[in-house]
Amino acid sequence: MISILDTTLRDGEQTPGVNFSAHEKIAIARGLDAAGVDLIEVGTPAMGPEEKAVLKDLLNLGLKAKLITWNRALESDIDQSLEIGAKEIHISLPVSDELMQIKLKSGRTEILKRLYKMGRYLKKSAVNFSVGAEDASRGKPEFLRDFAMLAQDLGAQRLRLCDTVGILNPFSLQQLFGSLVQDLNIATEIHSHNDFGMATANSLTAMVCGFQILDSTVLGLGERAGNAPLEELALALQLQMGTAKQINAKELKPLAELVAKSACMPIPKGKSIVGERIFCHESGIHVAGVLKDPRAYEPFAPETIGAHRMILLGKHSGRKAIIHKLKQMSLLPKDPTSLIQKIKALALTKKGGITDVELTNMAASSRF
Repeated sequence: MISILDTTLRDGEQTPGVNFSAHEKIAIARGLDAAGVDLIEVGTPAMGPEEKAVLKDLLNLGLKAKLITWNRALESDIDQSLEIGAKEIHISLPVSDELMQIKLKSGRTEILKRLYKMGRYLKKSAVNFSVGAEDASRGKPEFLRDFAMLAQDLGAQRLRLCDTVGILNPFSLQQLFGSLVQDLNIATEIHSHNDFGMATANSLTAMVCGFQILDSTVLGLGERAGNAPLEELALALQLQMGTAKQINAKELKPLAELVAKSACMPIPKGKSIVGERIFCHESGIHVAGVLKDPRAYEPFAPETIGAHRMILLGKHSGRKAIIHKLKQMSLLPKDPTSLIQKIKALALTKKGGITDVELTNMAASSRF
């Protein structure tokens, strides 16, 4: 069974300039829960008292999803998660030689020692914990295996393998992680970044390789180019991959709008799954096909996500599209020839398409 872990409230908020208020975090968490996300990574208690207070409120919301706190592999971080009542704790350690040296001035032996120490500490705390292998995509296969096996032996519930700088593609991911995932007895989780635009594809490939948990953020928020977008993963799992994972698709659009507003980042009109114009048609050939049968040029019905089909009149619109739009707006005259000519003339000079107000005014003036 595939599960989705959403980290909008942690990694998503690390998008430069994004700062969710306490009220916004609660609303987003509820939206994620309503959408059917299995696990929600809510944030890092060690950030300070204000963050701890918000996270404690989140943990007490009584959501169906499991709520997870993110921590460095430090007893002090773990203690702060325990103080707010966290039952699911994630710890992270770098596993590439580059990042081990840059971040911690440590080598492989020191990292394994720290993992062992933190694992033992968490086991005594009687909480569920997961282990993150940061920068796993640049890690050496033999060390990744040692790290993963130790996490498993210590009792970790999950192992997160991170493509921290987004350098993997579906082929290299399978080559690097495929055999390791098959040899583990604990659940494996993929955390894909989108620097080369591969995050969704890599996450789906990871599922095929045997990963059980796919990380996401709403709208793909996150460091640099962000993470695998929740809305893309959810629809791809349901409509392309045929998995049993059922996200409430109609919650995705309002959730995306909530996150976009909270992040002060408008949703691009052509954004996959939740963009305002992904069911908008202008080209004469496309409109003619869609009017006969929407399946001609739409991969799924707009009703799937609570959206609506739209015909936009512009430079590429044909006679059928114009007549359809005029009928739809109850503006079609008995002889539409003159009005159609005026619409086509305006469309040739207008960027962005003809608005309904402009169309109404043209139809009114053509009556005189």
